[in-house]
Amino acid sequence: MPFTALHPTAGRLDATQPDLGCAMDWAQIHKSGPRVLLTCPECSWGVHAKISRYGVRFFCHDPGRPPSCELSNESWGHHMLKLELAGAIRAAGWYAELEVPAEDGSWRADVMASSPDGTERMAWEAQLSPITVEDIRARTARYRAEKIAVCWVSPHKKPPQWMGAVPGVRVRAPEADGPWMVDDGVAGFNYTAGGWTFREAELQRFVRWALHGQLLPCRSLPRYRRVTRVVEDRYWVSLRDLWWTSRQSVRSQNEHEEMRQRQEKAKQAREKQQEAEAERRRKEQEEADRLRRAEEAALRREEQEKRNRIRMEEMRQRQTEEETRRAREQAEQEERDRQALEAAKAWWGRLSRQQVEELFAAVAALAWREEQLRVEIPENPSLAAHFAYGVPVYSQGRYHALYGIVRPCPALVSLSPQLSYHRAFVRNAQEIREFGETPAGRITHLDLPDHEQLTMD
Repeated sequence: MPFTALHPTAGRLDATQPDLGCAMDWAQIHKSGPRVLLTCPECSWGVHAKISRYGVRFFCHDPGRPPSCELSNESWGHHMLKLELAGAIRAAGWYAELEVPAEDGSWRADVMASSPDGTERMAWEAQLSPITVEDIRARTARYRAEKIAVCWVSPHKKPPQWMGAVPGVRVRAPEADGPWMVDDGVAGFNYTAGGWTFREAELQRFVRWALHGQLLPCRSLPRYRRVTRVVEDRYWVSLRDLWWTSRQSVRSQNEHEEMRQRQEKAKQAREKQQEAEAERRRKEQEEADRLRRAEEAALRREEQEKRNRIRMEEMRQRQTEEETRRAREQAEQEERDRQALEAAKAWWGRLSRQQVEELFAAVAALAWREEQLRVEIPENPSLAAHFAYGVPVYSQGRYHALYGIVRPCPALVSLSPQLSYHRAFVRNAQEIREFGETPAGRITHLDLPDHEQLTMD
């Protein structure tokens, strides 16, 4: 649900402005005929002007929009917060434009505030979806690179992880007709207490203060980042690196830190004199301890070297045993593979080339006769070791699937358990009997003779 659209001649339209930002009346695009061809500035899909049941003007995507369009996927709460921010900016005397993209597409501001003289810009981002601290810092840096200030705004009850990492506030929607309130992200420095204190303010007032420089982002010095807050009679402790605050609070924090450092230096001077005498005694004790530790370290090194030698010897022995075992297993596997290959060659060597061609032709004829299925007859049959050195035959057409295994080797069936899930074909009943009492899978014999059939010319 974007608030902006691209007009074929007028350019960018903003539904939140009375004249759409280009001296155009809403009636010219809303339910007018013929329809004006408007497009979404984010995904370039077609949009049309609409008015919600609450009287809010916006642009709606035409059917079939791209699901990845960020403007279309924004929630109603996101849109309402953008409208509230835009209203506050305009109330402060600045210009507000919604959904403003960068020229290179590296960012798109929810609401872009521009000073009346056009020399200053500030992006206001309604951040409802989760985002990592690293990502929001990177997005803030992109704005900073173009000399654009930014304030991130969250309406969630729980402070987001990025609160205090970048210039941002948390706002609270009104329960009735009251104003939106900023209840987190703004603070004042209490010089007497020596720390920051949370401050609340109306959102519209906060926006005016931020735009006019009365509030600015301020880094908390390390000592003052821990802040306590009472919420519903419970104490909550927050760690904040960044606040929106006044220039006076910035000065108060710096002055308090300077005062604290002066006190710390005076304390260190007093302690230095006390430590001078203790330093001599410490050095004597340290020397005695050093000699004792040196003796103990020498004993430990000797014991450790002995243990290391024993461990190295055990590791070499285990490595030798492991290499011997692997070599033996590899030799045994190679011998099994060799024997299997010899068995398969002997099994297929019993057939002439004519008998092989006859067998595959019979398989193809059976597939067509039983299932009206055409199968691929390989010109050079390739034996598959995992199918007991049978030849896999695949169906032709749209669905390329395994039809069956032609003439697996009986002696290798026990080594190919996956063969039991597929249909197998052999020449005749005599070859089936060679599989023994536990044939693998479904074996079909094609009733072919053991001898080569003669043809009549």
